[in-house]
Amino acid sequence: MAIVEYLRRRVLSIIVIALSLMIFIFPLSGATIFSFRGNGGKGYSFANYEWLIHQDGFWPNLFISLKLALLAGLLNLILMVPTMVYLHLKGEKWKPLVDFLCILPLIIPVVSLAIGAQIAMPGVLQNTEYELVFFFVIISLPYTFRALDTSLSSVALKTLVEAARSLGSSWFTTIARVILPSIRSGITGALFLCFALSIGEYTITSLLHWDTFPTWTVVAAQQNILGAIAISIFSFVGAILLMAGFALLAQRKNSKNEVTYIEEEV
Repeated sequence: MAIVEYLRRRVLSIIVIALSLMIFIFPLSGATIFSFRGNGGKGYSFANYEWLIHQDGFWPNLFISLKLALLAGLLNLILMVPTMVYLHLKGEKWKPLVDFLCILPLIIPVVSLAIGAQIAMPGVLQNTEYELVFFFVIISLPYTFRALDTSLSSVALKTLVEAARSLGSSWFTTIARVILPSIRSGITGALFLCFALSIGEYTITSLLHWDTFPTWTVVAAQQNILGAIAISIFSFVGAILLMAGFALLAQRKNSKNEVTYIEEEV
């Protein structure tokens, strides 16, 4: 029976790997190869990527998207982390209501959300690109709620808080040294989800007539077919490298904090 179970798992693993290759890796590899095609589709070179970075508006729009996505990620954490911690500690009866409110961005049509919410915003925000930050936070609520809720549900939060408080820790120390490190994976996941959704958001940005990297790519891609493929590969790989860099930076910072804590204890 053990051999049969082992073979069954091996077959399932092979099937999953094969499907992943067909659905994800093969198309991505093909697009990458085409993005390096030379002028006229002959030979291989970096001509399409050189064309991309020398296009008017490439760097300004990329910087705007990165700035807005980072602000949206930070604002999302400032809003959701305290809210979720409170719901798990003292406000469990309000959790279904907050869950429902966070799901609304998936139910409300994007057109209604963009136009209606913009009119409701203060006039100062309506005239700046920073209004997009609030829209990015709204559309990421269904995903960040789940990421933080799962992370908080996996730890004995009330026990940890009661233990820290009974040892004389203040609420600030309890939050900074106990709660946040315990849900580090959920915070990182929420930040990544919000950042990824924000940097690739096109519909709301287009409806509100703002220029960001996604809207710029739609216009630029119409000028060069192979360049359009290069834009897609650049956006995909760039997003992965950027988020991986954030993850490594956070991991290194956490490792330093753990070493410092151990040295203090010793």
